Amino acid sequence: MRKFGLLIIPLLFWGCDKTFENVIDVTTENYQVTFVSGIKDTIDLKIPSDSLLNLRLIFSSGSVVNSVHFNVIDPDDNFLNSSPIEMLSISDVIYENQFILKPEYPNGKYGVQISVTGFNGESKIVALSGFQFNNGQDNIPPVIANTVIEPDTVVVTDTTVIFTSVEAMDSNGVNDLKEVYYFVYRPDGSTSGAKLLLFDDGNAVENGDLVAGDGIYSRLIQINETNDKGTYRFEFQAEDRSGELSNIINHFVLIQ
Repeated sequence: MRKFGLLIIPLLFWGCDKTFENVIDVTTENYQVTFVSGIKDTIDLKIPSDSLLNLRLIFSSGSVVNSVHFNVIDPDDNFLNSSPIEMLSISDVIYENQFILKPEYPNGKYGVQISVTGFNGESKIVALSGFQFNNGQDNIPPVIANTVIEPDTVVVTDTTVIFTSVEAMDSNGVNDLKEVYYFVYRPDGSTSGAKLLLFDDGNAVENGDLVAGDGIYSRLIQINETNDKGTYRFEFQAEDRSGELSNIINHFVLIQ
């Protein structure tokens, strides 16, 4: 893959928006981007005028371009749009388009990636930027319930697998859940402090989770004879994208 350095361009402004942080040098092509704008540092749907991304890209005179399109990247690094969104030509060198941000989108850090396709058919990323999104809804912390650990007493003679799960709910929508996890406390009360994630991905073989997206988060835990004997405490909790924490549920497992 060909690598391109970053080109520092003059700080031009269009409206109240910021220019993109990273405009990528594509001087090996028969086009050159001179200006990209349309994103604020923060977009808050509590302010009605903030619901739109108004993207504009300007090329140098004489640039030859086939098409320009962009993708919006959500906090989980997935494309928010199902297919690239084409930017419309309003002159030989200026391209524009909008994207509506909706209240059902989760809070968090979003990105925008703009690409150009030259007449040779090759598409290249020319600009990247990011913004913090607030969907305008009053945030409510997540809630967890119905923890399960099976079995809760284990006589270890060989490697044993324990199934654990917890139900997690968020009034702001399932997409507002950032992660569901637990900490393990040994019989002497010590802990590694490692946050161990549970999964709602339907991967029964690796995680023990039976149905993806049903709000039940699962994990398979392996223990063996090297584990200390005694009663372990599993501390379950969830966090949403605004950093709000759920209630804590403790579950105990006896290893003999």
